[in-house]
Amino acid sequence: MQEKPRVGVLGAGALGLVSAYRLLRRGLPVTVIERETVLGGLAAGFPVGDTYLDRFYHHLFRSDRQAIALIDELGLGANLHWLRPKTSILHSGRTYQLDSPLSVLRFSPLSLWERLRMGMVIALLKVAPSEKYFEGATADAWLARYMGRRPHEVVWRPQLRAKFGERYPEISMAWMWARIHDRTTQLGYPSGGFQTMYDRLGQEIARLGGEIRLGETVAGIEEEPDGRIRVRTNRHEQRFAQVLSTLPTRVTLQLTSTLPEEFRRSYEWGEAYGAHCVILSLERQLLRDGTYWLSVAEPGYPFMAVVEHTNLMPAGDYGGRRLVYLGNYLPMNHPLFRTPDEQIVADYLPHLKRLNPDFAPDWLRESWVFKAPYAQPIVTREFAAHIAPHRTPLRNLWLASMFHVYPHDRGQNYSIALANKVAARMAAEAPAGESRAAAGATP
Repeated sequence: MQEKPRVGVLGAGALGLVSAYRLLRRGLPVTVIERETVLGGLAAGFPVGDTYLDRFYHHLFRSDRQAIALIDELGLGANLHWLRPKTSILHSGRTYQLDSPLSVLRFSPLSLWERLRMGMVIALLKVAPSEKYFEGATADAWLARYMGRRPHEVVWRPQLRAKFGERYPEISMAWMWARIHDRTTQLGYPSGGFQTMYDRLGQEIARLGGEIRLGETVAGIEEEPDGRIRVRTNRHEQRFAQVLSTLPTRVTLQLTSTLPEEFRRSYEWGEAYGAHCVILSLERQLLRDGTYWLSVAEPGYPFMAVVEHTNLMPAGDYGGRRLVYLGNYLPMNHPLFRTPDEQIVADYLPHLKRLNPDFAPDWLRESWVFKAPYAQPIVTREFAAHIAPHRTPLRNLWLASMFHVYPHDRGQNYSIALANKVAARMAAEAPAGESRAAAGATP
């Protein structure tokens, strides 16, 4: 009996799940392999009361059309709420709203001319149609030149430094263009968190006959003489007609023993920071002015962003909990990734009193700490030249990861768009059918 060739998809984040869903819709049988025990990758959630909360803070912009379309396609559009929260910056101990033309004009740490100049440059970046205009420059140098010295020193450089540490002078202006260009004042968030979307994708994959294997770690990838791709995990070995790896490019190349060395040298390149996120459940509101997102643009804090989720979504959705993220991107060898969770929370709490003088440690009800590697690529000016092609020299091994969404370094929307494109190409170039026995698990 003949069947269409089976495709292996490595990773069950947005890229992997949407790719699997699209391939199945095109009639190709798919197996998804994921090392975590939940779907969603960096956008996965965890239970809080009767609902889910994302492990790492997420939201949508109005410009995230691919993600919005997918949510509608999955029948979840009624659960997506559009809100207008406050985004602010912490400067010299004070919180300033900085998320609209009017708030820029009111930003008193700068002179009126400096505010006007900064607003005009932001407007330029919003209308500039492509990152190509900015690829030769670093964000630090470009912003200092065009925003002006004071606006850069007060607003932009502290945020670059907080996000990228000592690597901040290397970050490409193309990356910064994408961050400003795509941003909208309205933010979208689904009831139940983004886990609802990934669970629905999992259900659709199962309905279409796909297989998802959770809690399974890929240990090796190799090409066989007949061109099929053998994937070894901690539990199985299986041969696939095609494999799409959505793992970080460097990880895929390290796992794949049969790739040519020249290809490996060209694309086993670049660095990424890990994400570290502390989530606190508090008795009371922390950021009393209603700020949802606070960029910490001054030294002395152990976190770069404070995201009070319940200044976006109602606390009643979470059993009355006030939920606050304290986020960082850090080198993956940073001591914070090895520090016990209880110690991290204890070290962070005193800094909350600097944000709200009324804060007391007995406000704390619960806490969680989440960590993820390869969460923030270091997008230098050389980054684009080292993005690997989707199709590798192993004809049936494909690559698609957050490293391919340049100049966007993350974002569910761009992962979904990439998945749609790569899945269509894989389906069009799928090998001819093979026997059910050949496509199945290897004894």
